[in-house]
Amino acid sequence: MAGTTGPKRQDTRKFFENLSGAGKSIAVLTSGGDAQGMNGAVRAAVRMGIYVGAKVYFIHEGYQGMVDGGDYIKEATWESVSSVLQVGGTVIGSARCKEFRTHEGRLKAAHNLVHRRITYLCVIGGDGSLTGANLFREEWSDLLNELLEQGLIDEEAARSNSELHIVGMVGSIDNDFCGTDMTIGTDSALHRIIEVVDAIMTTAQSHQRTFVLEVMGRHCGYLALVSALACGADWVFIPEMPPEDGWEDNMCLKLSENRADKKRLNIIIVAEGAIDSHNKAITPDYIKDLVVSRLGFDTRVTILGHVQRGGTPSAFDRILASRMGVEAVLALLEASTNTPACVVSLVGNQAVRLPLMECVQMTQEVQKAMDEKKFDEAVRLRGRSFENNLSTYRLLASQTARSELPNGEEENEAGDEEQSHSSFNVAVMNVGAPAAGMNAAVRSAVRVGITEGHKMFAVSDGFEGFYKGQVKEIKWGDVGGWTGQGGSLLGTKRTLPAKHLDEIAEQMRIHNINALLVIGGFEAFESLLELYEARANYKEFCIPMCILPATISNNVPGTDHSLGADTSLNAIVETCDRIKQSASGTKRRVFIIETMGGYCGYLATVGGLAAGADTVYIYEEPFDIRDLQANVEHLTQKMKTSIQRGLVLRNENCNENFTTDFIYQLYSEEGRGVFDCRKNILGHMQQGGAPSPFDRNFGTKVAAKAIQWITRTLKESYKEGRVFTNSEDTACLLGMRRRAMLFQPVVQLREETDFVHRIPKEQWWLKLRPLMKILAKYKTSYDVSDAGQLEHVTRVRPKESDTAAAI
Repeated sequence: MAGTTGPKRQDTRKFFENLSGAGKSIAVLTSGGDAQGMNGAVRAAVRMGIYVGAKVYFIHEGYQGMVDGGDYIKEATWESVSSVLQVGGTVIGSARCKEFRTHEGRLKAAHNLVHRRITYLCVIGGDGSLTGANLFREEWSDLLNELLEQGLIDEEAARSNSELHIVGMVGSIDNDFCGTDMTIGTDSALHRIIEVVDAIMTTAQSHQRTFVLEVMGRHCGYLALVSALACGADWVFIPEMPPEDGWEDNMCLKLSENRADKKRLNIIIVAEGAIDSHNKAITPDYIKDLVVSRLGFDTRVTILGHVQRGGTPSAFDRILASRMGVEAVLALLEASTNTPACVVSLVGNQAVRLPLMECVQMTQEVQKAMDEKKFDEAVRLRGRSFENNLSTYRLLASQTARSELPNGEEENEAGDEEQSHSSFNVAVMNVGAPAAGMNAAVRSAVRVGITEGHKMFAVSDGFEGFYKGQVKEIKWGDVGGWTGQGGSLLGTKRTLPAKHLDEIAEQMRIHNINALLVIGGFEAFESLLELYEARANYKEFCIPMCILPATISNNVPGTDHSLGADTSLNAIVETCDRIKQSASGTKRRVFIIETMGGYCGYLATVGGLAAGADTVYIYEEPFDIRDLQANVEHLTQKMKTSIQRGLVLRNENCNENFTTDFIYQLYSEEGRGVFDCRKNILGHMQQGGAPSPFDRNFGTKVAAKAIQWITRTLKESYKEGRVFTNSEDTACLLGMRRRAMLFQPVVQLREETDFVHRIPKEQWWLKLRPLMKILAKYKTSYDVSDAGQLEHVTRVRPKESDTAAAI
């Protein structure tokens, strides 16, 4: 693989080479409701298990297969999980098993496992499946004693299989498991919902219709809540937030107001478990009848049903499943007698291990709190991701903003001018190349700003438009329907402000701009640095300024994720799937695909992990002709197996001499007689398209958070009738760092940046490269010092501060 030997550094690292699987047998099963991405987790667990020298078994049809034994438990091979990454559902089958709930059933299951010397279990399923696994583990020694007494196993078998180790991965589209931000399948289910909503919006607009959509979520409203945020729905009903009495009047009032504002359609989203404050179910048909009888609107109901479970997994779910599958095997190898059964999960961008039963108990506590009508408690127990989605939704739902009240009503009764001054002029702009999700961020910023009492201004065409005076006030209704639009509706340019500081300062004076929100990529970061440095000469720039990183390249310092990168990854993965499928009738073909990203190898690496690439060439990991030769040799060996297809990704700037054409010609020549080659340059299709649910939701949340920070900072810096601040912590970038959203001064990020190649000096995703190589069967070193450590489920989250606030 290209550049498997990295630069030497001080060795404080721990490598998994010390964790051998020799002599161990691991079984992988999927149980309960299926979810897209389960196959990615199965593939990663199987390949990592085989890689470390363990024997790996499939248990087909979940616990039913474990109870029935026989051919349901089969040894897995490397090739047996080939081409499953892009398949939805679970290829090893899943079933709900009543027999496993009985003692006799579990005794049969134990016998079948001991017969094959399986003492390591990797369970992919929901809380019911994981609870069952934990009970099985607790009973294990008693079950073995019983089998011994019945003469079904001998003492040696009982002794050598005396401990059962279990690691769980949560596969559930509802995202209803406490302790993890995202469960496997949730993001793909959101993709299905948003595809339907986008399609429905065009027909609803044509006929001025109201649509009521029912989405899954019997006990958890996550899908309904996030899809409502992602499509800008008019109203949402979820089990965790029953509407107050009189909601019918409020909803009908809001729907009619929206129509009066020339909005041609209404979307109402209902979770299947939605209830009112008296525990009475709220059904789509009840809502439809209500809207028709009270408002006379043409109303239709659409129940999405099992569509949400189907289809191919999204890029996010493939990466999540691959990371979790590898992490699960590491957790099993490290397990000792005293280690509790754990689940591997994701918090922020960080893999963690949590005791399985702590998570299950908290998940059950949520239901208990809801049964007792303690809904605020239920939301808190759901975790910070859910809580943050809900607070953002509430912010955007409170339309009667102070700045839109009749004149005079917005005055505060406090006599002190500094307290009463809450209306400021805030400008929003896009800078750099367009990225999906920019419009969702602008919409959220404008609406939250208006709600906070500000006057919002839109700057068209970046700093070029700014110095030319393309600045105008933007109102609540102006950003309606923006969430699902790709590109940049405000217009964006790469122009930097340095040459036009006089004109920009003049425009800020004319419009009395008190704060600036810049949504963009590396140019946005450079621009804010230039404005910060110009503060000494221009008092107009002595205002709160904030950047939201938005670029498909994900090359902005100070953040793990940039807006637009997820949409781009999905475009890459979808294309790779199609390209791979085109070879299904043609044996022995290798595809060489070029991705965008400048010098940043994020799209190539993470896209490669999600598409199941054999090799990925990037600038950050130098490679030479010997590496290319080794890669061709690796593919030649692969063609001798039943997998006769190869996928090679190359970042556009990975090497100025080893171009895509060069690599294509080299592979064609060296592979002559073994495989043939095709090349494909993906180009600007990676930048286009409707934003993914993740980018819509992420853009909406970060923009709301940025405006709240701007409001706080404005109030702190308003003195003697004007806004003035020149401290470095008032020119910030809002980025996701591992588990938290942080406001970081841009001047401090300068040290972390390679300006020549426009990339951060350290990039978290480089740690995913060994994982990708392992799954492509390359021998490599994998640093596990960053792997999840066993933690405990916590209820007390970090306190919010100005500079560090957990999202």
